[in-house]
Amino acid sequence: MGFARSERMNITARALLVSLLLAGTGAVVTGCNTKKDIDITKLGVETDPPEMLYNQGLANIKAGNMTEAGKKFDAINQQQPFSEWARKALVMSTFVKYRTGRYDEAVQTGNTYLKQYPGSEDADYVQYLVGSSYAKQIVDVTQDQRAAQQTIEAMTKLVNTYPKSQYVSDAQEKIRFAKDQLAGKEMQVGRYYLERKDYLAAISRFRVVVEQYPTTNQIEEALARLVEAYYAMGIVPEAQTAAAVLGHTYPDSRWYKDSYQLLQKGGVEPSENSGSWISRAGKKLLLGT
Repeated sequence: MGFARSERMNITARALLVSLLLAGTGAVVTGCNTKKDIDITKLGVETDPPEMLYNQGLANIKAGNMTEAGKKFDAINQQQPFSEWARKALVMSTFVKYRTGRYDEAVQTGNTYLKQYPGSEDADYVQYLVGSSYAKQIVDVTQDQRAAQQTIEAMTKLVNTYPKSQYVSDAQEKIRFAKDQLAGKEMQVGRYYLERKDYLAAISRFRVVVEQYPTTNQIEEALARLVEAYYAMGIVPEAQTAAAVLGHTYPDSRWYKDSYQLLQKGGVEPSENSGSWISRAGKKLLLGT
C-alpha cells in the first residue's frame, strides 16, 4: 500500500476517535450494519493482511461492535508486532478498551504504546486515553483516591509533554476535578479528627488543603476549620489569622461568617499575623496560585 493511502487511513481513524471521545457520546453506533460480523477467532488471522483487519476493526467501531473491533486490532499486534500497522492498531486497541470500560487494560496497552512510540503523532491522544482511564476510576472521597492521583500524574504529563495538543483543555479540567477529590479526602479525614478533638491531626489535614490544593472547592471550609481547631486549642492568633485570610479572599463566604461569629464569642476579631504560615499561604490565594 502506498504512503498516501496509509496517511489517509490514519487520518480517518484519528478523526473517528476524536469525534467519538470528545463529543462525549454514550453510544458508538452511527448507522445500521446489515452484514453479519465475522468472528476473528474463526479465521486464519495469521494469513489475513493487516490492512484488512484494520479496516474491519474501524468498521466494527462505527457499527458499535466494539468487542469484535478489539479482536481485529489485537490480531494485528500478534501478527506483525512493531510494524506501522501494529502501531496504529495499538492506538485503536487502547481506545476500544477504554470505551468498553476495561480501564486497567487500556492503561496497560496505552503505556505499551507510549514506551514504544513516545514521539509519534498519536502519542498525545494515547496519553489522554491513559489519563481518562484513570479518571473513570475515581471514586467517592470516602474511598481510596489513588486513581485521582494517577489522573493528575497522567494528565500533567500530557499538558507538559504535548502543550499544543487538542486534549490539553480537557486534561486540565480532569486535573482540577482530581485535585478537588484529593482535597475532599483530606477534608473528610480532617473533620474526623476534629470531631474527636484531635486538633493537631485535624490541622495537619486542613493545612494540606490550604497549601497543596488552594484552587479547589475545599479551600473555604479548610480555612474555617483551621479557625475552629486553633481556637479550640487556645491558639487564638492563628485562629484570627485563618479568619482574616478567609475574609480577605472570600469575604462573602458563609464559612467566613461562621468563623467571624466564633471569634466574636471570645471577644476577638480576625487579625492577620504576617509571620504565620497561614498568612503566607493566603498571599498565594490572593494571587490565584
